[in-house]
Amino acid sequence: MKKRNDGRLVVVEKDMEETEEVEASIMKELGMPCFIKASRSGSSVGCYRCDKVEDLLPKLEEAAKYDTHVVVEECVDCIELETAVLGNDDIIVSRVGQIPAKVDEEIQEQIRKYAVRAFKAIDGHGLSRVDFFLDKKTNHVYLNEINTLPGFTSISMYPQLMEDYGYSYSELLDKLIEIADEN
Repeated sequence: MKKRNDGRLVVVEKDMEETEEVEASIMKELGMPCFIKASRSGSSVGCYRCDKVEDLLPKLEEAAKYDTHVVVEECVDCIELETAVLGNDDIIVSRVGQIPAKVDEEIQEQIRKYAVRAFKAIDGHGLSRVDFFLDKKTNHVYLNEINTLPGFTSISMYPQLMEDYGYSYSELLDKLIEIADEN
């Protein structure tokens, strides 16, 4: 979904054609409830849950105040999981994290592989935190987002995940400097 330069909201279809039938298109593809997110915003700014069709357009307009590109997603009964990715060409990825993380090894390995694929897909360098949703009923994994500048205090999730991987906070800083020198 995007807000055009002329101010109109349109859905960008799979064939890249635009339609102004926003409500009908969203209902056909996703139904209710759904989530509306400003595409390039962080910390849940411009993010709304929509439970009724009549709330779609107002919430889309609100999200479009933060970004002209808006993502509309299916509402999934899920848990959020995160990974920390580090590197340029030789990429490492942490175990799957959650507070607390109770996910079997097979799903963790699948998420770790997806994290590397997502990082490579955006030509990632240095560090990223890659977040996923895991459907509680089906165990289907959804890519939520790639955070290319994750929080980096000693209590942020990224350094905690990398500490679990084996890098202390100071070792992680040294590794990031080393990686930056590679470019």
